[in-house]
Amino acid sequence: MNIVQKRLLTGGFSWINFTRRLGPVSFSTKPEPLPSAPRTTSTPSAPTTTSSTSGGSSERKSIVPPDYRFVYQEFLPDPKIEWRNPIREKLERLDMLDRRANIDIPEFYVGSVVAVTCSDVHAVGKTSRFLGICILREKCGLRARFILRNVVDNQGVEVMYDMYDPTLLKVEVLRLEKRLDEHLLYLRDALDEYSTFDLNMEAEILPEGAPVPVNDVKVTLKPRPWYARWERHNLAGVANVDEHTNEKKARKAARVATPWERYDLMKQYRRTIPDEEQKEIFAEVYSQLHQLELTRKKLKRKRTFVKPTKLA
Repeated sequence: MNIVQKRLLTGGFSWINFTRRLGPVSFSTKPEPLPSAPRTTSTPSAPTTTSSTSGGSSERKSIVPPDYRFVYQEFLPDPKIEWRNPIREKLERLDMLDRRANIDIPEFYVGSVVAVTCSDVHAVGKTSRFLGICILREKCGLRARFILRNVVDNQGVEVMYDMYDPTLLKVEVLRLEKRLDEHLLYLRDALDEYSTFDLNMEAEILPEGAPVPVNDVKVTLKPRPWYARWERHNLAGVANVDEHTNEKKARKAARVATPWERYDLMKQYRRTIPDEEQKEIFAEVYSQLHQLELTRKKLKRKRTFVKPTKLA
């Protein structure tokens, strides 16, 4: 038994306490590193880096134009919480970007005159084209759709299209404008002159950078019966609702009216997507959408200077 074993047996606890006081002992032959200088807390580099990082992210988010929420409204998810699924929404946005890379879907609103060409196995040439005024845009994601209305041979015709339907071949905006209401479903009960458009209508090109005009025309409704009780919808684009509304119908409309809802902040919050989430979504798809916009502007600039084939 050597001296170390004897010491461990006789005074082991004191030896262990002694080694604990000394701390971990290393028997390496490498030279010990020099002690580093104490870290100072007053260095301006750390906050500058964090501030630049946070500022850079805020700058990247601020690059997204504020009108994207209206131009590309289908990229925003449904505000109902029970219908939300972040994974599905992200996959849908990727599919929508891929679809927009194959077909040009220009900017249009309710009230714009749009022409859609789609594949149709029953039509001559396997394609069909319909032109009309957009009276409704609804839903979001890959389920986004819109309705076009036109009067053909004194008969109102409406066609509903899915915006990201793979059978769509071409979408043309012949007249870009807005209306006073969110939908124009009341054109079904209006005079035919407000829904009649020439099927061979030529495109009206706005100057680059010009704001989207707002058409403040007020339509005239036909006598009842109507598609809906328009006196209860508080419409700004209808001129003669009161002419076809008697006292009884006016009292019922006043009874079911809810004017206090515009002051209900929680209800408005549940019906919309928060601005922070909107910025995150559009920052994710901004680069590809911006590239598609540049390509569309180049094509629009070429169409502007095309010489007419026939001279007057």
